[in-house]
Amino acid sequence: MPNGQWYPPEWPARIRALASGDLTAVDPRRAATVMLLRDGPSGTGTAGPAVHMLRRRTSMAFAGGAYAYPGGGVDPRDDDHLVGWAGPSLEHWAERLGVETVTEAQAVVCAAVRETYEEAGVLLAGPTADTVVSDTTGADWEADREALVARELSFADFLDRRGLALRSDLLGAWARWITPEFEPRRYDTWFFVAALPEGQRTRNASTEADRTVWIRPGEAADGYDKGELLMMPPTVATLRALRPYGTAAEALKAADSQDLTPVLAQARMEGDALVLSWPGHEEFTKLIPTGDAGGDSA
Repeated sequence: MPNGQWYPPEWPARIRALASGDLTAVDPRRAATVMLLRDGPSGTGTAGPAVHMLRRRTSMAFAGGAYAYPGGGVDPRDDDHLVGWAGPSLEHWAERLGVETVTEAQAVVCAAVRETYEEAGVLLAGPTADTVVSDTTGADWEADREALVARELSFADFLDRRGLALRSDLLGAWARWITPEFEPRRYDTWFFVAALPEGQRTRNASTEADRTVWIRPGEAADGYDKGELLMMPPTVATLRALRPYGTAAEALKAADSQDLTPVLAQARMEGDALVLSWPGHEEFTKLIPTGDAGGDSA
């Protein structure tokens, strides 16, 4: 394959069904994902920070084998009551994320922090507005993490129980992508960037991943270009956008200037072929002959 773009074989048939009216688009579910960054050891000559990525198990129905960031759906319970909060106000976050209410903004940011904790063991929260927990490896922490994964415990209740404030100042909103209308499971996903807090370590705590890596964004994008690493368009696009920054702090500072206009794939007919494109990201455009019953893996 020319690159590592994830491309399921059922897409052409679903695109045709949507165009003919035989398929009705489902509403996207709110979601969040985090590009967790860490700087290399000083004096090593390593150019730029590394990003934490996980590889989805090949058995997964959605994007099996693809590399991605920790992330997942919003828990509606985190809309219910205000949590301990540090950093920019909820009003600021609502405007930045393009949502109507402060409770929705809170729920999206909570999803970003919760999923990073659930899947990477990293918690962007602390007992005060200028501290972060340093160790989340104890048995009691693990019991709470597993309860969060099982949705037996809401993240808001978790923060309350622990007496923690969510450190929203450690996050920057980077991009927003919406799953194409022809997909059976759709997500409206906000991409965030964050720096690994001092003293914390990542681990593969996700049941959906078979491996995790720390890799520089440019190296990951090169692996995709060579067809060595399988990825979805949003992952590749955000990796390329991170490439110019020399440190995690530089990337976090640059988040405020990133365009959060939602990116939604479009499908159209051109002669006898279907054209699948992502506005503003021409590299992902796919030309699919109408006689192609399956598509390819590129």
